[in-house]
Amino acid sequence: MYTGTLKMVRRRGADGRIPVRTLDRGASSSAAAAEPTGYPGGPYDTSLLVKYEHHVARHIWFGEERGPKKELKVAGHGLKLTSRVPLDLSPQMESWVSRSGLASLQRTSLNKIDTNLVSAFVERWHLETSSFHMPFGEMNITLDDVACLLHLPIRGIFWSPQDVTEELTVELAVDYLGVSQGQAQSHVRSCRGSYYKLEWLYDIFVHHRAASSWAYATRAYLLMLVGSTIFADKTFTLVEVRYLLLFRDLDGCSRYSWGAAALVTLYQYQI
Repeated sequence: MYTGTLKMVRRRGADGRIPVRTLDRGASSSAAAAEPTGYPGGPYDTSLLVKYEHHVARHIWFGEERGPKKELKVAGHGLKLTSRVPLDLSPQMESWVSRSGLASLQRTSLNKIDTNLVSAFVERWHLETSSFHMPFGEMNITLDDVACLLHLPIRGIFWSPQDVTEELTVELAVDYLGVSQGQAQSHVRSCRGSYYKLEWLYDIFVHHRAASSWAYATRAYLLMLVGSTIFADKTFTLVEVRYLLLFRDLDGCSRYSWGAAALVTLYQYQI
């Protein structure tokens, strides 16, 4: 007499799934119905990847259209940043930029971005696990990657900048960027929110650098630098004002974990 385990023949359902059922002899079919179902070429247990039914990988496996193709927009400021990074800074500015821990960002931007390569990674991203599912297993971007690729400090204070009102946006521009009240108000109105334009920050940097107002010039430069790299967002041309709070004390910028802030920002835009 055979007393082992019988495996049911797996048949693909109408939705493309195949049930995974293992029945002991004498087990009821109702127990099998409670077992998780899976996808060929994909997860057999769908209790974790609950959104896999809508994932592009499922469409590709069954030879279907990929679904509504989302336009991929890559916010890259490499070319502009290359033209804006000066060949030399004053000794005082050079000291502040170097001690901030952000100097490496002047040389780590790409002038060209392969959107097809980025798309390939996007299609392998799963929100449920916050990781890329590759043929060899799961992988993700870690703090060690940030430190190795961008040379940013990953130890230090993790500070989440507070939200900034439009009134405070004007005040910060006057106090820490050295612009007039009228200029600040006019600019904030044009941005329609708590943002500064990257081009505007560059103009402030050039103006104060020529006037030897090193502190104002350095703050504008550093804010433009992070807004073009680790804190770049979907606006393409703006940077959030709240990051200026990190540069109020230029001598204390080095205490922050810039690598952690960069990774958190990246995760926010992956979701």
